[in-house]
Amino acid sequence: MTDLGTRRSPATVAECYRLLSAVLRAAVRDRLIGANPCEGVKVPSRRKKDTDGHVLSRADLVAWLLPAVPDRYRALVALAGGTGLRWGECTGLRWESLDLAAKTVEVVRVAVEVAGTVTIKPYPKSRAGRRTVPLPEFAVDLLAAHREAFPTGPRGQVFTNSSAGPLRRTLFRARVWRPSLVRAGLHGDVSRLGHFKWRAAWVDLEGVKRAAEFTTERDAVAHVAKMAPGGLRFHDLRHSFATELVSRGVPVNDVQAVMGHEKPSTTLNLYTHRSDGRDQRIRDAFADDPLTSNDN
Repeated sequence: MTDLGTRRSPATVAECYRLLSAVLRAAVRDRLIGANPCEGVKVPSRRKKDTDGHVLSRADLVAWLLPAVPDRYRALVALAGGTGLRWGECTGLRWESLDLAAKTVEVVRVAVEVAGTVTIKPYPKSRAGRRTVPLPEFAVDLLAAHREAFPTGPRGQVFTNSSAGPLRRTLFRARVWRPSLVRAGLHGDVSRLGHFKWRAAWVDLEGVKRAAEFTTERDAVAHVAKMAPGGLRFHDLRHSFATELVSRGVPVNDVQAVMGHEKPSTTLNLYTHRSDGRDQRIRDAFADDPLTSNDN
């Protein structure tokens, strides 16, 4: 667990520990081993991180990121950014759950990937996860265009790969997501130096500025996507969605409902971040309070 903790987040370590401990408990119960070696192991606590840098505004989503995403996957990113749906909820979506006329999406199933195999479960991760979420106009438009341009999956799936197969998260991240961030100017930098000459620039883990030159923009983008650490995650679209709603004054219980959380504390603790203008809005909220007035 100590070694794993140097390479993975505390949440991932905790989930690995939970699964391993469950397997070993079953082995003890079946008398295959004498004791569960996971007992007494201290799992790293989940750290509350400053994730303000991983919030993408709705304006930047529409103006910068979406145009940089390949046509086949643009509606997928729009859906995630405009509804806060999880990766598995997006990729497990079928057209029967979308009502573009009513501008709603019903979350009733989820795609789960284990060891490279994707399966569709009929219910989301919790009772609260089964929900109906309103669609913003830009997502409706892109979903309608997607339906016209790309074939429906063999089981009615909205999103598939170019071979009509299920989307795999790791491949999507490497081949679609990270290059899209680079093209959008949200991760590293690619600039044209001349005819058949492109410059790729990024900052490595030690904070050192790196650069390389390529003959095509595609190769430069792919290099930055591979070499530049960090960057916005697909799941950060969900964080950003919740943060935007809260910052615009949507009641927390309403945000909780569309996010599919069991408790409002989850919404506040995990999926909202400091927003621009927060301090001034707090001052404005008490601007007319008699205790803060200069009048006697």
